[in-house]
Amino acid sequence: MSQPLIPQATSPLSMWLDYLANIHTSAIDLGLERVHAVASQANLIKPAPTVITVAGTNGKGSTCALMEAILLDAGYSVGVYSSPHLIRYNERVRINGQDLCDEKHVQAFDFIEKQRGEISLSFFEYGTLAALRSFQTEQVDIVLLEVGLGGRLDATNVVDHDVSVITSLAIDHVDWLGDDINVIGFEKAGIFRSGKPAICGQPKAPATVAAHADDISAELFQVGIQYDYALTENNAWRWSHGSFQLDALPVPNLPLPNAATALMALASAHLDISDVNIVNGLKQATLPGRMQLINQQPTVLLDVAHNPHSAQYLVEQVTLQYPAKTIHMVIAMLHDKDIQSTIEILSPLASYWYPASLSGPRAATAAELCQYLPEGQMQYSKPVLAFDTAMTQAKEEDVIIVVGSFHTVGEVLEHWQEKGE
Repeated sequence: MSQPLIPQATSPLSMWLDYLANIHTSAIDLGLERVHAVASQANLIKPAPTVITVAGTNGKGSTCALMEAILLDAGYSVGVYSSPHLIRYNERVRINGQDLCDEKHVQAFDFIEKQRGEISLSFFEYGTLAALRSFQTEQVDIVLLEVGLGGRLDATNVVDHDVSVITSLAIDHVDWLGDDINVIGFEKAGIFRSGKPAICGQPKAPATVAAHADDISAELFQVGIQYDYALTENNAWRWSHGSFQLDALPVPNLPLPNAATALMALASAHLDISDVNIVNGLKQATLPGRMQLINQQPTVLLDVAHNPHSAQYLVEQVTLQYPAKTIHMVIAMLHDKDIQSTIEILSPLASYWYPASLSGPRAATAAELCQYLPEGQMQYSKPVLAFDTAMTQAKEEDVIIVVGSFHTVGEVLEHWQEKGE
């Protein structure tokens, strides 16, 4: 097989992304030796004065978005690295709330290409290093790094970060991390650093998390023990850490457990943040693809829930906000997810199902989904066809939910934007 043509600093972003997708033998390649070598060579181990790394099964994006909104309100310059993207690769790197432009992505890729020499990098590793380079070039004050997969062996873990966060722990990515929650806890806790704050937002986390924090002398802040939160009257909530308490906080549009975790992470980073910054940030924080409302009649919600843990949260929110509604469920998933349990959790909500196939090597077919759905379902070759059918069949007072994967939501959101509705 001939080597793909190396793009130039003036090449379009699409050419670079195509190149990155084809230069390494496997899409997921856990291990830090190669990426650490390039990061050290390129001086990217500490890309900003303060770095917070966020791992977890669900809630990473929300936790980063909440911290980002609060920090921006406090006047900090903030870089956020997240994955996967919904529509465009640019979404993976945000600087001061804006997606990084094509030109700056390309400059960072070109820099990494020159630095890596003969070292082979996976798509994710390459993208991670390029993001670190962009943060360094833009001289941001604070970097929020979302872990891709696991923690201990993820490319983001080469960074010398100041605060480690685990948002939640559940069984996901079974092919890579297995189905033992204690093992998963250990993998996620692999981002903890000796003598540095480590935040765990998973209630009653597996013992491996605290054990690892203890082993390396990380300073553990466990929800329900070192910090806590509770809903209060008048649609407000309170957050407490030791004798310190914040009252009458606004409930954000993102999951409250993640907001509580975000506050603990920021508190332990010893940054200059006021109560007003916290209130403003909580009000302002949003994230595409999380209970995202794109239409009113019928109500159309997009949610990237793709495992039992996130599906349960979605069910609770929809039950609360849209009681006794007829719900049309457009669903497409990846086959390495727990399809059966996810569908079982969503089932009490769904009046009608619209199962669709995704494309790509990890995609599940509509037929695979139908194994766990009531008999006689119409199957769709792609999510947008399922969505369009749901739109024609739903009454104005009904709710359509698009769910199951970033790919599912991304395809439907792009289709919706193109239609200009």
